[in-house]
Amino acid sequence: MLARIFRPAKTAMQSGKAKTKDWVLEFAPASARKADPLMGWTQSTDMDGQVRLKFETRDEAVAYAQKHGVAFQLFEPKTPKRIIKAYADNFASNRKFPWTH
Repeated sequence: MLARIFRPAKTAMQSGKAKTKDWVLEFAPASARKADPLMGWTQSTDMDGQVRLKFETRDEAVAYAQKHGVAFQLFEPKTPKRIIKAYADNFASNRKFPWTH
């Protein structure tokens, strides 16, 4: 049973950083999912795939995994590249490309 510890990235549907502060410990799937022949829904016999634990810090998540003897992979978050823009830059005289509609 292998777990991964990571900080989730922000979704594309939001502009804020909600739900990205906590660290998450979730288990890797032990078996592949199968399609149900009648309804077409996916099914799995792996109950650990439903477990998702949230921690405030990375150290808390690592300590939990070590205390319970869970093998884990730690994924460090990547810092996003910020491009600072102002609305006035659209109308600057030294703009590389002319602004048109």
